[in-house]
Amino acid sequence: MTVLVSYVPTPVGDAAFDAGLDEAARRGENVVVVNSPHGGATVDADLVDEAHAQRLSERAEQRGVTVEWRRDAHGDDVVDVVQRVADDVDASLVVIGLRRRSPVGKLLLGSVAQRILLHVDRPVLAVKAPA
Repeated sequence: MTVLVSYVPTPVGDAAFDAGLDEAARRGENVVVVNSPHGGATVDADLVDEAHAQRLSERAEQRGVTVEWRRDAHGDDVVDVVQRVADDVDASLVVIGLRRRSPVGKLLLGSVAQRILLHVDRPVLAVKAPA
């Protein structure tokens, strides 16, 4: 089995990555990290470059956890990518980060995290970045 982490290079993404490592180490599983560019874009603020991915992978290896990176491009909905990769790797857990947003912001803009919680058919661990 595998722990799936949905990652973006932000403090929230780092919190999700760390929680995913904790869970994988505790369960004796590996980690698959989904870092999905929009429409296959090569320039995307959410896309992790190779040096950053290597640093995170080395951090995981120090804890005895193997990391695989998946950069499946998504169209309008990254939730589909998370579900597809979770199915591909038979994820035992999906880890996502939550950012602080006002109730009005959630209402107007929606929430990818909320849609993952509602639509992905795996257990989901949602974490916040330290304050």
